[in-house]
Amino acid sequence: MTRSKTLALSLLTGLVCSLTSLAHANESDPWPSLKTDIFGDREILEEDGLITVYTPQIAENASVVPVSIRFPPARGSDLKTLYLIVDRNPAPVAATIRFGEAFAASRELGERLFETRVRVDMFAYLRIVAETKDGKLHMTKKFIQGSGGCSGVGPQDPAEAIAQLGAVKVERRTSKARGDAWREGVVMIRHPNFTGMQLNPKTRAYTPLRIVDNIEVKTGDALLFRVEGGISIAENPHFRFNYETVANDQIEVRASDTEGVSMFGRSISPGS
Repeated sequence: MTRSKTLALSLLTGLVCSLTSLAHANESDPWPSLKTDIFGDREILEEDGLITVYTPQIAENASVVPVSIRFPPARGSDLKTLYLIVDRNPAPVAATIRFGEAFAASRELGERLFETRVRVDMFAYLRIVAETKDGKLHMTKKFIQGSGGCSGVGPQDPAEAIAQLGAVKVERRTSKARGDAWREGVVMIRHPNFTGMQLNPKTRAYTPLRIVDNIEVKTGDALLFRVEGGISIAENPHFRFNYETVANDQIEVRASDTEGVSMFGRSISPGS
């Protein structure tokens, strides 16, 4: 095949993939039925200013899409539960985050932050729904152009990835500019988070589903948050957040996966 024909075929293939993704994106909106399945007939307040989300419009790697969620200074203490939903993924609810008493806020802390990384299987809306302590639901959304995130194969051989899973790295950072009450936490869990849709290039068989489905993060004896994870959380789950504390307690993380393997990590020093 000549170089010009190869180039033309590549361009045609790319055009077909793009048109296919757009066709999926233009199919009937999945959100009304999803909303009923997840929240019943509860009212959801959309784009009311409680939540701001930052994520790339075009995903460079649909298997690892960064998501940064922000809340106004005075509203962090109002948070009860956070739902991350990718509405066209095979399992749309990427994670449910339930906040504890340690996830408090004050005006001095400034904007609140919660970050993670998700998979996007086709052009879709990422929806962030927050439940506040008064029982109200608030939502914002961003459209992401990406495909193949749930079936994308990681760089590591599946057997090697399984052999190395389980390490938990925890960082706790302080900021002199913000005062002693300010803390930022980072939790990183080594785990392939297999979706059950990834084809092993060696065996030509699908790698069985295996994900981190429960994560508990505490400072001292006080709960910061719990995560109920799904296949739409990217491999090597990663969470970054800020919170207020009056103690010098370290962050402790306990997690488990769908095979019952337990994982533990503790921050060593507050950092700088």
